[in-house]
Amino acid sequence: MSLEDRLKAIALGVVERERRHADDMAHAAAKLDALRTTVATAIDGFNATVAADVPHLSIEVSPVRLDEKHLHAHEFELARGRHRALVIAKSKAEFTLVGPFKTGKSEGPCRTFPFSAESDLEDAIEDFLTRFLEEATAP
Repeated sequence: MSLEDRLKAIALGVVERERRHADDMAHAAAKLDALRTTVATAIDGFNATVAADVPHLSIEVSPVRLDEKHLHAHEFELARGRHRALVIAKSKAEFTLVGPFKTGKSEGPCRTFPFSAESDLEDAIEDFLTRFLEEATAP
């Protein structure tokens, strides 16, 4: 079997395996997109308040993208300078909040919530964003 044929066989196997995760991946992406909208709206309010006096403290919210670490997950990132925080939605129907942390340092702390724990997640997001803003804007 040629190298090209071997790689094509591997690709077909990967496609077949990943088809089983497609619906769960789409659901995770939709859940994360809704949460990103909520977070981005709150961060937009923060950025509007700091824009006139301290624009260098504005926070970026990335688009939703495939997670860089987990194969069956999506993520978005909060960033200011070296400060980062990640919000991840996994196909196994859970969110993970990572950080805040600085690039080049260990990620963490992490907190995980099932999609069904909306009330717990709402409280956790508030605490998560508060901790991120405190760390990201500290002198």
